[in-house]
Amino acid sequence: MLRTGWTEKRNAGLFRYHLDDLETRILPGPCGYIAQLNILRGIERRKPQEILSVRQDFDTRQFSFNKINPKELLFELQKETESSCDARCHQNASKRKCKVIINVSPLEFGHCLLVPEPERCHPQILTPLAVQMGIETVLLSADPGFRVGFNSLGGFASVNHLHLHGYYLNHQLRIETSPAEPILPEKHLYCLLDFPGGFLFYAQGSNLDLVVNAVCSLTDIMVDRNIAHNLFITRGCPPRRERDPSSSRNGVRVIVWPRVSSFGAKEESAFNVALCELAGHLPFKNKEDYETATEDGVQDIIRKYLLPQEEFSELQKHVVKCL
Repeated sequence: MLRTGWTEKRNAGLFRYHLDDLETRILPGPCGYIAQLNILRGIERRKPQEILSVRQDFDTRQFSFNKINPKELLFELQKETESSCDARCHQNASKRKCKVIINVSPLEFGHCLLVPEPERCHPQILTPLAVQMGIETVLLSADPGFRVGFNSLGGFASVNHLHLHGYYLNHQLRIETSPAEPILPEKHLYCLLDFPGGFLFYAQGSNLDLVVNAVCSLTDIMVDRNIAHNLFITRGCPPRRERDPSSSRNGVRVIVWPRVSSFGAKEESAFNVALCELAGHLPFKNKEDYETATEDGVQDIIRKYLLPQEEFSELQKHVVKCL
């Protein structure tokens, strides 16, 4: 449904540019970064709104996904059964819907936006429903290359109206099998050992509610502290202290990276550091940076946006106390 609908929208000229197969190279090195050249996205994407805080209120005067061209709608998602996550979100869970719309400035094939309850005008702060929809769409997809992600305010979100990104990437990412050590195993919470370090949750069907609530508790802590963050959801293997590339990727990994806020910051010339870049997928804005990129150079850029280790360790201790 997503592939067919998205292709129809592309052929109808609803995107800001025509996206064909992107020039792609795997950067040499153990991280296996996926570099892609997408010049037009850097030029044509919607101008970001002025963001001053991770907790910024929704502003009806600004652009929101309630103001899109109706032709940009792909379909709606609605859960048929109520879970504890639904009950936590809203008393009338049976009416909770998520609109799936095209991203008119796509970074890859199938790039769409998941917009939970758009009429409720949620700001760009994760809710249990948003996390649940993100995980479940990855589980529902028959294609392991379908990924979902989230940029907070200050984490290069361009619109302050709750949304997640979904897209296809036909390459494996190292974070699918990266080693991790347990922080709170009873909450399915781990710490990624590979660069860039972050929090990792592992979800399977039986523990979905627990993981959703734990993810939201973590992001709520960061919102309260005005810490920007990015989230990435992908198929992956169970967390282990040693990396096992051959392990089956039957579950879902939810990675959350706390980061330095980018309020009004000058954008990098090569690529912005947001959800897909932290996951190892690098959409480059210009050909020179794309052709000359190295693993060390990429990590130097990413490192500027990560929390200092001392701050990350302090946050981790606070998370353990609160979760």
